[in-house]
Amino acid sequence: VQLQASGGGLVQAGGSLRLSCAASGRAFRSSAVGWFRQTPGKEREFVAATSFNAGTTYYADSVRGRFTISRDNDKNTVYLQMNSLKPEDTAVYYCAAGVAPRTRGGNYDYWGQGTQVTVSS
Repeated sequence: VQLQASGGGLVQAGGSLRLSCAASGRAFRSSAVGWFRQTPGKEREFVAATSFNAGTTYYADSVRGRFTISRDNDKNTVYLQMNSLKPEDTAVYYCAAGVAPRTRGGNYDYWGQGTQVTVSS
């Protein structure tokens, strides 16, 4: 499974962005997908995860109610809709695929390159 994250950019606080994680390979449709983020000098942080059929989703407390993870398996794509963005959401965002939705990055087998999200105050 190869993953390509996109959709990052610069947005003002309170604004919205939608990240996409496009995948190649049939295995993606049976894979859980997670979003993580990282800022310089800090550990990678879990953001959200979805099971292969979106029947189960998890969110970090810091984003619950503002971010929504979804997927379109016909398009081999997982989305992260980010609303009410805050400056502390600024980070490089990564998507990852694995067997089951987990909050630990070590449980994911495949990672995409990151996409930068910058939220100005």
